[in-house]
Amino acid sequence: MTDQLAEERLPEPRQPLPQTERTPLIAGNWKMHLDHLQAIALVQKLSWGLKDARHDYADAEVAVFPPFTDLRSVQTLLAADKLSLVLGAQDVSPHESGAYTGDVSAAMLAKLDVRYVLTGHSERRGGHGEDDETVAAKSLAAHRAGMVPMICVGETAEDLEAHGAAAIPLAQLAAAIAPLPADAEFVVAYEPVWAIGSGQAATAEQAEEVARALRESLRDLRGDEVAAATRILYGGSVASQNVAGFLRQPNVDGALVGGASLRADEFSRIVQFRKHVTAA
Repeated sequence: MTDQLAEERLPEPRQPLPQTERTPLIAGNWKMHLDHLQAIALVQKLSWGLKDARHDYADAEVAVFPPFTDLRSVQTLLAADKLSLVLGAQDVSPHESGAYTGDVSAAMLAKLDVRYVLTGHSERRGGHGEDDETVAAKSLAAHRAGMVPMICVGETAEDLEAHGAAAIPLAQLAAAIAPLPADAEFVVAYEPVWAIGSGQAATAEQAEEVARALRESLRDLRGDEVAAATRILYGGSVASQNVAGFLRQPNVDGALVGGASLRADEFSRIVQFRKHVTAA
């Protein structure tokens, strides 16, 4: 797919989309960190901090994506203490069941009250060789089990130089949602691969440029209503010091946070981005 891409110009803005309220989503991807006891401690500390800050979860949704071994412990804590945090999974098998050693099915995750599932994360694409077909199959599996795929798209520095801004993310998004039915809910997370873990985030303007292109592409692929309602997140070295700049952008509806989500106090500050936006 990507070998055939030519350099693309970003689409020009068209008529305004329908006015749709998109609740911001702040998602913490823990990656391969924390055992189940550490996970419980982190969620408790995060929840207490947000409670002290009087965070309104209707104003900004908060999700955590622990490793598979932590999901049951975190789910039990969320249910027992009636916490408003939402549970996400970092991966899912494209298969419903069978002889797939090491895989975890969508049905298994749904039984744990998982709401969101990451698909297409750059670390799965790069480190595990997952192609667009696999990402699409995993996204469909999550949808069929009643969960929302959080489809990650993004380019490497080499992709950016070879194909231009947004070309790779647009192609990845089109491929990932192709098998999803028209009424399927999904979230898009734009993660410039060159920014992940580098400590050097994209600028807010760069994130907005690609997010706008993704939304314009959704208009062509799914129509104005879906484009207006779909949340597009930015991911890549997000911190409390820069999150406000991203969330000020009209097409950026939240953040996919990596390392900073492992520190309850820092992640809490990111969740409270509106205070920074108002103060700035």
